[in-house]
Amino acid sequence: MSRTAFNERFPDDTACARFLLEKRWPQGFVCPACGGQKAWELATKRFTYECAACDRQTSVTAGTIFHRSHLDLLTWFQAIYAIASHSNGISALQLQVQLGLGSYKTAWLMLQKLRRAMIDPDRSLLEDVVEVDESDIPYRTKGDPIAGGQGRSAVGKLHFIGAIELSPDGHPRRIRLTPLQDFSASSISAFVSGAATPGATILSDGFSAYRSLKGYNHKPKVVGKMAAHMILPWIHRVFANFKRWALGTYHGVRKPHLQRYLEEFVFRWNRRRHMKSSFDMLFRLAAALPHAGYRQFVDQY
Repeated sequence: MSRTAFNERFPDDTACARFLLEKRWPQGFVCPACGGQKAWELATKRFTYECAACDRQTSVTAGTIFHRSHLDLLTWFQAIYAIASHSNGISALQLQVQLGLGSYKTAWLMLQKLRRAMIDPDRSLLEDVVEVDESDIPYRTKGDPIAGGQGRSAVGKLHFIGAIELSPDGHPRRIRLTPLQDFSASSISAFVSGAATPGATILSDGFSAYRSLKGYNHKPKVVGKMAAHMILPWIHRVFANFKRWALGTYHGVRKPHLQRYLEEFVFRWNRRRHMKSSFDMLFRLAAALPHAGYRQFVDQY
């Protein structure tokens, strides 16, 4: 959707509220308290409906990510459009400037809320052939050496694990990425079972932790002196793209926010060929999430 088309589709708050209403209740308003389908819009409260059966008043934003927000709906829609239409993502500072927000904190919180919406709870597991491997991205504290530790050392690095689904003819499809707390068999098995459907063919580098995988057709490829990207090319291309994206767009990754950055990258990769529908997808996921305040995001870290 072009910027012109977006502006024509959503010229003001009223148009945004109508769109939200249609998405929440495609067949018409349904009272969340009694299930009544007859209601009228209140003139004294914007975008609020009163049930004819039980008198319950329900805002069109109630129970959504927009609930209790001091920002108008149009600003939220503009933020969703900006995030969905930028193939390389957008920083909180850029979002603040584009939307004319009064503070960096407001822009940061909007981004956190929308990143939280970038996981489809109904998404299916990866199928067919799945490459799996671990990687890391530099992370420095005052006590870390510049180059970080070697091998699987956690010094100066943030570890994460990834999987990519390949078609039977070897073409890349969907991915999964998540932080990796340790390299134990239980941690790696938990990731694989949550990412790939049972019976899928798992390609790994032969690391011993993968031997515990059960219910999969595991085909380890021992790396030896050969570079890992030679035997697992697609997952290492994903890793390289993620690092370039994170270091370029966000100028590095802070440890508390690694999960959100990984989720955003997965969202963008999996929809890289469907950019035109990214706004509708992100809006649908965001509208289905309940309200979350600033403290909830800060306390997670």
